[in-house]
Amino acid sequence: MSRARLVITAITKQGLTQAEAARTYGVSQATVSRLMARYRAEGETAFEPRSRRPRTSPGATPPETVELVLRLRKQLTEQGHDAGPETLIWHLAHHHATTLSRATVHRILTRHGAIIPEPKKRPKSSYVRFEAAMPNETWQSDFTHYPLTDTATFPKGIEIITWLDDCTRYALHVSAHRSISTPIVLTTFRETAGQHGIPASTLTDNGMVYTVRLAGIGRRGGRNGFEQQLRTWHVVQKNSRPNHPTTCGKVERFQQTMKKWLRAQPAQPSTIAELQTLLNQFQHEYNTTRPHRSLPRRATPAALYDTMPKALPGPSRDTETHDRVRHDIVGTSGTVTLRIHGQLRHIGIGRTHNRTHVILLIQDLEVRVINAITGELLRELTIDTTKNYQPQNAQDPDPLP
Repeated sequence: MSRARLVITAITKQGLTQAEAARTYGVSQATVSRLMARYRAEGETAFEPRSRRPRTSPGATPPETVELVLRLRKQLTEQGHDAGPETLIWHLAHHHATTLSRATVHRILTRHGAIIPEPKKRPKSSYVRFEAAMPNETWQSDFTHYPLTDTATFPKGIEIITWLDDCTRYALHVSAHRSISTPIVLTTFRETAGQHGIPASTLTDNGMVYTVRLAGIGRRGGRNGFEQQLRTWHVVQKNSRPNHPTTCGKVERFQQTMKKWLRAQPAQPSTIAELQTLLNQFQHEYNTTRPHRSLPRRATPAALYDTMPKALPGPSRDTETHDRVRHDIVGTSGTVTLRIHGQLRHIGIGRTHNRTHVILLIQDLEVRVINAITGELLRELTIDTTKNYQPQNAQDPDPLP
């Protein structure tokens, strides 16, 4: 029996006063008065427990914002794009001037059944991650199958080959073919190198189109055409261990994203040409407009690939320059700090860029400061080692002692 029922029954049935009931059941007289007033107004319903939820929640997310989050989730999902909390936060901030935390977005999606819990899923902290430090340092490649609606002409579907930059996730090349062979791998590699420069290394699985090192001819020192081209251009060839596809996880994940987007298109392709048109559209969106969850500040792959210095193959990588890449935030005074020759140098960027996420590309004393999200070049300078503060122009006073 609830305490409210005991108190009210003692007063109405047993004839106790409110003060006596309060002493008997260890509650305040104000509580007893409140229970009696509720009983007189509501009758038997006064015995039922009340919700402790506050009548108002000033800090709650506005209903229109909740609706916007759910609408964005539905829209991105239907278009075949990623629609996780991080991606939704990026779209809210860049397209709707709305800022929410990841926890808030996750609660909204969970409350409305938009997220399916996966308690047995392997935690991200258990993965061993690696990535190249510079664009063109490593290219990953793989191919996958995709069905066409013209099953009479293409009963087994076709195959799509991808060349992906390991550092920036930039999709360098995506093309469809009836089947992937070593000549196609070699041709697409040469075309991609002609457009973006020769990489320092490649990373693929052990498919025969990429390597014959596990075949009989490979044990006798033979090479296929692709391996010979890499040797001629002094490109280091890397291959994953057998039965370890996670080594090439970036290109594998790219293919999953690509096929999800293709399946979401209302008009499915019936020919290789139609599929190639869709692939070109996806490649452009992936590189230039879609925020990437694995890149700093959800930047686009093109924003990083087009602004960062490129690695080179062979002996040209063995230079005496000190090359570094740093991620930083412009301070409230409009500066970023960099250690050069053992001393901190303060580089003036401008107060208009306060709290902007930037990438610093350093080669000895040459420094380029780039907006991490848009790829805009904010400043390019040569460090003056006689000064701790590097002004934007010669007339700027030194704000730091």
